[in-house]
Amino acid sequence: MRRHRPPTGPTVRRDEGGAGQDGADRWTVRHPWWILVTALGLGALLALAAIGTPSHLSNGGYIAHGTEAARAESMLKQHFDAGIPDLVLHVRADAPVTDPRVSRTGQEFVRRTAEQPGVRRVLSYWTVGDTRLLSKDGRAALVTVDLHGDEHAAARRAAALVPGLTGEHGSLRVTATGPAWVMAQATELSRQELIRAELIGAPLAVLVLLFAFGSLTAALLPAAVGALSVAGTFAVLRLLATVMPVSAFASNITTALGFGLAVDYGLFVVTRYREELAAVTDPADAVARTMRTAGRTVLYSAATVAVCLSTLLLFPLGFLRSLAVAGMSVVLLAAATTALVLPALLSVIGTRIDRGDLFAPLRRARREERASLWHRAARTATRRPVLAGGCAVLFLATLAVPFAHVRFGVADERVLPEPVESHATATRTEREFALPWNRTLAVLLPDVDAVDQEEELDAYARRLSALPTVDQVSTGVGHYRNGRLTSGPDIGSLAHITRGATWLAVTGSGDPVADEHLVEELRALPAPGAHLVAGRPARVLDTKNAILDALPWAMAIIIGSVLLLLFLFTGSVLIPVKAVLMGGISLTASFGAMVYVFQDGHLRNLLGHFTVTGELETSMPVLIFGAAFALSVDYELFLISRIQEEYRASGDHRAAVVAGIARTGRMITIASVIFAVALLPLVTSDITLLKLIGCGLALAVLVDATVVRGVLVPAFMRLTGHANWWAPRPLAALHRRLGPSQPHQPPSPLAEGVPTPRGIAERSPRS
Repeated sequence: MRRHRPPTGPTVRRDEGGAGQDGADRWTVRHPWWILVTALGLGALLALAAIGTPSHLSNGGYIAHGTEAARAESMLKQHFDAGIPDLVLHVRADAPVTDPRVSRTGQEFVRRTAEQPGVRRVLSYWTVGDTRLLSKDGRAALVTVDLHGDEHAAARRAAALVPGLTGEHGSLRVTATGPAWVMAQATELSRQELIRAELIGAPLAVLVLLFAFGSLTAALLPAAVGALSVAGTFAVLRLLATVMPVSAFASNITTALGFGLAVDYGLFVVTRYREELAAVTDPADAVARTMRTAGRTVLYSAATVAVCLSTLLLFPLGFLRSLAVAGMSVVLLAAATTALVLPALLSVIGTRIDRGDLFAPLRRARREERASLWHRAARTATRRPVLAGGCAVLFLATLAVPFAHVRFGVADERVLPEPVESHATATRTEREFALPWNRTLAVLLPDVDAVDQEEELDAYARRLSALPTVDQVSTGVGHYRNGRLTSGPDIGSLAHITRGATWLAVTGSGDPVADEHLVEELRALPAPGAHLVAGRPARVLDTKNAILDALPWAMAIIIGSVLLLLFLFTGSVLIPVKAVLMGGISLTASFGAMVYVFQDGHLRNLLGHFTVTGELETSMPVLIFGAAFALSVDYELFLISRIQEEYRASGDHRAAVVAGIARTGRMITIASVIFAVALLPLVTSDITLLKLIGCGLALAVLVDATVVRGVLVPAFMRLTGHANWWAPRPLAALHRRLGPSQPHQPPSPLAEGVPTPRGIAERSPRS
């Protein structure tokens, strides 16, 4: 086979500026105990600071702020003391609600509820006589409760208030639902599952590491990096909770994400250290060589992941913003721990890294084999790149097909298990009442006086009630159906009137799916003056639109940042473009699988029962896109860095691709398995949102680490050949100025399971 001399330029120059980094590494080797004692003390302080963090977290943040619906709800609350109730109490009696005995008991219950601290207003059938608050069978009624404060304060108040309001109250049996109680119950359930994650996820990850390394010493090193990173993240969450609302789910997600990513970083560094130690025998030199290669890649990887997660700050959802800050914190802590603490640990352990390695004979036997599984896969993919790449693309396209009929929605009580009170009560309310509390739309007319402009209001209400998608319209001057006034004002109509403004309650007809279309109709229909539409369907529509508006900017920042960072890392133009394309293909396949499972309801017996809503929560694909795309680039960095090393040493492009994948394929596979294991508590969660995140990220990582890295990448790089390492002269000059120095360091021939290529002489590349 003809061999090519590596091209001149930034990808092959000697290390001219790495002395500072090398000096820092050697200082770490000479003074490891200073670093370890400092890390131990800091870790203890972080652990103490993290105590009690879950109790300071809240839930919610799934609704966009600053939208038309949010402005209208604020005005309704301010001027009319109206809006979506925080709590909805379902009250069932042992006799008709209108029975005098039941009525007296109900009125007394409403009075006691209104006297509770933190309660702003209480409405019920017994106080306002609104038949919409009466069940179809006449034996149940709804009591709506508005609480003081924002959604997070309301959730905390609901957690303290609801247990005393529910249960048996004389002849009444009370259960609760509503946004505040849903948030409170989701927060409590996430705390319980966080404990399960700590008891299950971490030990399983250590077992996988033990299987991978054989040595308990080597296995515990990445686990120690993960533990320090998670402790630091909880301390950061505790601090953040004092200045901004932080989602309770942030602790679950960042624990899984942070621990998995930190363990991956530790795995990459420890694996490279064992390889270098076998080549140079001196632990100090092995640590320095490891940190110049794998350590440098970890820093670029952390920067990429942090940039991708930072784009979640662009979305006007508190849930995503709190996850962005928490995610960036854990990534940076993982990188810092890997770069500072892990080299010190390796220096202290030295050659004892494999002490007690029960699997050493098996590994030696594998090294003596002709080729490893990944080596054979890489050779096959590069020998027939069109066939291999085509099959991989076909497989990923098949997974992506369901994404073509995706539908988006917003989280509600259905993310909780069906037996949970808030979910069960909401289901019962929807079944028993003709007007579900969560389907009413409010049309606010801030400049229309219901008394002075009664004729205009009457004509507008008639037009609205005549719409085919509208069932009923209630105003301060009466109730309307099918374009006609059906009844005059009642006691409930007073809630629609204030001086100089009014609002209309509009109830949709037919399938709730059509409510969002009704919102658009109401906003487009001319009104007597300026008008705003609020209500839960309006919230959902505005939230989806807000996410769609921010999505192009987030994608542009992610793609642009990845292209820049990978160019600075490799000096290549094609490799960054390839990384973006591969990440996009992999993510589309994962999104298709998510639609197939969570929207369409397949495989519930395998993943555990959850409520199928016929849609995906709108913010979930955004979160998974940011995290999974970053992890895709993470694996790309470790793979390309090794291929580039091989290419500098040999100049043979195909041999470099095969050797690079063979040397890193098993490690990347183990890393993806560890990450998936860390996500297992999310996958098995009873909360559908956490289950969706866990399944989506685990599938994305596993598919990327196997199909994409093992088949698609080598096939693509084989077809593009030496163009992978090309850059035009202006960009090459820019890389020489801004990019990191590239140490010429022949890769160790002792990589596990990889045969040493014969006849490849190590040569010094031209600078």
